[in-house]
Formats: sequence, structure tokens, C-alpha cells
Amino acid sequence: MIEFDIAITISLALFVGLIAQSIAHHLRIPGIVLLLLTGALLGPEGLKLVDPKLYHESLQMLVGFAIAVILFEGGLNLNIKRIQKESKAIRRLITLGAAITIVGAMFAVHFVLDWSWELSFLFGTLVSVTGPTVVNPLLKRIKLRNNINTVLEGEGLLIDPIGALVAIVALEIVVHPSEGSLVNGIIHLLLKLGFGAVVGIVGGFCIAYIVKPKKVIPSHLKNIFVLTFVLALYHLSNYFQPESGIGAVTVAGIVVGNVKSRVLHELVEFKEQLTSMFIAMLFVLLAADVKFADVQLLGVSGLIVVGLLMFVIRPINVFISTVGTGLKLNEKMFLSWLGPRGIVAAAVASFFAVTLDEVGMEGGALLRALVFMVIAVTVTVQGMSGSVIAQLLKVSRKANVGYAILGANPVALEFARGLQKTEEDIIFIDSNAEAVRNAEELNFKILFGNALDDNLLARGSVSSMKGCIALTPNEEINLLFIKKIHDELKVENVYMPLHIHVGHVTTEMVDEAGGEILFGVERDLDLWNVRLRKKTAKVEWWQSAADESFELVDSQSQDAVINKILLPLVRTRDGKTEPVVVGTKIKSGDELLFLVFEEKRQEANDWFAHEGWVFIHPDHEELEEPTA
Repeated sequence: MIEFDIAITISLALFVGLIAQSIAHHLRIPGIVLLLLTGALLGPEGLKLVDPKLYHESLQMLVGFAIAVILFEGGLNLNIKRIQKESKAIRRLITLGAAITIVGAMFAVHFVLDWSWELSFLFGTLVSVTGPTVVNPLLKRIKLRNNINTVLEGEGLLIDPIGALVAIVALEIVVHPSEGSLVNGIIHLLLKLGFGAVVGIVGGFCIAYIVKPKKVIPSHLKNIFVLTFVLALYHLSNYFQPESGIGAVTVAGIVVGNVKSRVLHELVEFKEQLTSMFIAMLFVLLAADVKFADVQLLGVSGLIVVGLLMFVIRPINVFISTVGTGLKLNEKMFLSWLGPRGIVAAAVASFFAVTLDEVGMEGGALLRALVFMVIAVTVTVQGMSGSVIAQLLKVSRKANVGYAILGANPVALEFARGLQKTEEDIIFIDSNAEAVRNAEELNFKILFGNALDDNLLARGSVSSMKGCIALTPNEEINLLFIKKIHDELKVENVYMPLHIHVGHVTTEMVDEAGGEILFGVERDLDLWNVRLRKKTAKVEWWQSAADESFELVDSQSQDAVINKILLPLVRTRDGKTEPVVVGTKIKSGDELLFLVFEEKRQEANDWFAHEGWVFIHPDHEELEEPTA
């Protein structure tokens, strides 16, 4: 074996791990599969480049740093409002479901592998967790319906700290058995969870409050400050209440992710990159310590245990936990299929192996090997088959659905609310913190950052959407955006307005970019934004009662009313809502959403009456007839 020191060993694990993830990305396979193979290949039984003895004493510290960042980042992306609809299913899966998995796995390994009840119990606690490190990457690839996506995301994040704490308490009970140890263990578990939750809530609000004021933390230091705060929070929580830090950072991430603060949007990409780095390092280091002989010793019996976990215990868990939740049979079947294990199970299993060896209990190495077998098989099989199973069970999110809108200004917000009439999915892209907050208050999904950034667009699955709409005050940015979306992401329907009095972008340039011009003619969008802010414009639905179809507006329209007093946003016909563009045809029964300038209400009403329109209702106000 080449004798590297610990610094070179960890650097090598990082470097090779990230290469493995890159290769996995191009091969379109789960990254963890290659990470486990890479760790085994570099370990003592492979190329002998990574020696676990070098970092055994430092492993717990490395795991702590990584887990703190990974779970905080997972919490950042967990929107409380979004999970409220599925809270019943998530709550049961992380409590009743986890208990079913622990008991089921314990019986399976005891009777199949003839392990002691103590060792079987420890195995059950270790495989009760799924985890965001394996679930979230799969969700990005599979693109499920929102409710299934939310359940899996919520279960994966919340069960990690709970399951890890249950496992550690179980280890204490097994290693130091005594009368009343079970009761003491439950008390310790509740104390750790409660203490961690309190620390996480306080710490999360501190992060959001300290980072928010412009003069407290310089903008270029905010990400680093939050990182150091999270690490300190994790270790301080552990200092005062051992093992509570894992819950503290998870709760802190959830708090920061749901506080209306710019810090959330500036942190997400930074934390995602750190998470990828730590996952690459940890899986390589942990897998290098697994001996091939232990895996071979498990043999077919080990695979039978994994099969029981996947095909018997997980379905029983899901079907019992989701009774009365409103989930359909095909949705429950898919939840039953997808339950991969991740980094927390791997890290805690390695800790168990070391601890059991130290106290002289047999089976630690086999326990770790079986947990890694579970991780490898579940991630490989479920990751590779997830998309196919989702399509067969018809739980995939439909492609060519919804709109991405660049610019969260008042006109864009009303435009989006109009598109939602037929339940279109809307996602906003903006880098303005105030605009983002306004969109968040209306419960729209947000991509915060540069709209031309490939990573940002990939994170929002923009390529799978029906259309993209650019509504910023900057015509050049709008044109660049729709051209990129159309040419590179192959989204067919792209739209942008032309701003009156600007003239930098022409109709021909929009046509060349593959786009369509919104609202029919050049508009003064700045003026309409001001009118909405001052509440001198109302949002109203009107229905056409014309005898013949007609073109609402065209590029040559000189109608002063439609140009200056009204702004047509979207049209609904036969259950479909679409933007109003040059050449939009209107027929009897079509419903249109208009912005109406209140100071010219009489002229607007006269125009509606003359053109054969019937008032339906305001978009989001009390139902009342428009008055002069």
C-alpha cells in the first residue's frame, strides 16, 4: 500500500469522488453507485490508495461537518406551506412507518441471517432512514407529481435526524443494557429531539436576522458566515446535549428556508455545491472501509434481506402509514417502490462498527457490510428503474406543462395568476429580493438568480415546461432569455412584450429568436406596473359574446382604448389558458383577463359594451360589477 498521509487521503477521496459523480451524471446513473464502487476500488482490498486506519479517529468529526451541511441544505429546500397538504402522510411515515421498518428489518435479519436480537435491532434502526442525499437527486431525474414529490422529499429529510437519533439511542441500550434502559433511552431520545429542535429554531432565526441587514455582514461574506454558524450550531448543540446537533441543523435549515429573506436564495446554490463535495468525500471514505470478505460472507442471504426490505417491509410501511391520507393506489405503490438509503445510514453504520469492536461485541463489520449492501442495491435498482416505474404507475409529472416567468413585477404576478385559472404550474425567475418576496407571498415557486445560468434552469426543470415568458423591464435581457430557452432547452413556446418608446428590440428580432409578442402591440409596462402598485388598475375577467370570431389586437392596431386603457393578459378557451399575443383570435364564449385603468373606467366600459364583452368577475377581489 502506498503510504499517504491523512491530508492526501482526504484530498484524493474528494477529487476522485467528484470525478465519479461527473461520470455518473453523463451516464445518467445514480452518483452514489459509482461513489461506492470508487471507494471499494481505492480501499485496502483494491488499489490500496485509501487506508481507513488513517482517518478512523477523524471520521466522526468529518461526518459531523458533512452531515451538518447536508441536512441544513436539505432543510433550506423544504417549504412548509408546500408540505402542509401532505403533512399527514409524512408525519406517519417518519413515525409509524419508521417503527414498522425497524421491527420488520429486525425480524428479517434475525431469521434469515441468524443474527442476535441485539444486532438485528441495531440493523433495523440503521435502515429506517432514507435521506435527502439519495432521494432528492432521484426526484430531480424522475420528475414526479407534486404530491408524491413532496411526500418523498419531506420523509427523506425529516426521518434522517429522527432515525439517526433512534439508532444511536438503540446502540446505547445494546452496549450498556440495564434495568430501565429502554425507558431511559426513550427519555434521552425525546430530550435530544426537543433540545435540537429548540436550538434549531433559535439558530435559524438568528441566521435569517443577522444576515438580512445590509451593514451587519458584508455581502461577500454571507455564505461563509452561514456555513460557520451552522457548523458551530451543530457542535454546540452536541456539546450541551450529545447527538442533538443533527436535529438542530435540520430545523435551522427549515426555519431559514421559510423565512422571507434574501439569505435563502443566496445560500441554496452554495450549499448544494458543498453538499455534493461532502457526499463525494464521505461515500468514498466510508466504502473503502467495507471488506469484500464481509460482503461475500453475507452472500445470497444478505440479498434476501435486502429484497425483503424493498418488496415486503417498505410496502407494508407505506400502505399502513398512508391509510386515510387521500393518496391513490398507484401513488402508494410508487412510494412503496422508492425508499433508497443514504449517507446517514452509511455514516452511522460505520460508527456502530467501530463502537461494537471497541466494546468487544461481534458483528460490527457484518452490520456495516449489510447496510452498505442495502444502500448499493436500493440506490442502483430504484434509481435506475424509478422513471420507468413512475411512467407505468402514471405518477410522473406531465411534460409540456406550466410556465417559467422571468421577472416577478406586478404585471407578471397578475399574468401568472391568470394562467393559474386552469391550474398551470408557474415558476418565477428573478434576482430581485423584493420581487421574489412578493411572489413568495402568493405561494409561487421561485428560482432566485441569473436566468441565463444553466444550473438554475436545470434545477427548475425549465426544459420540461410548456412555455417561458420574459416580462422584465429590460428588452435585451428578455430577448436573450427567450432565445436561450428556445434554442438550447428546445422549449417551443416563448414569449416577450415590446416596450413602447424603447425600440431596441424589433418584431423581426423576436421572430428570429422563435418568440411571440405578448399583448398584441407595444406596451408601456412600466406604466402598468405603477398603476398596479398604486391600485389604479383592476384585474377582471370578461367573456366575449360576439357573433363572429375576431382578432383582438394586431401589430398595426391603433385602438386607443385597447392600447392605453386596457391590457389583455390571458385567454381561456375549452379549459386551456394561454397568453394573449399578436393575432390571438377571439370567439364567443372565450374568457379574457384584462387589466383595466380605473381612471378611464367609463371609456373602458363603453368599449367592452361596443365590442360585445360581458363582465364575469374580478380575478381576486369581491365580486362586484365594474362601475363608471
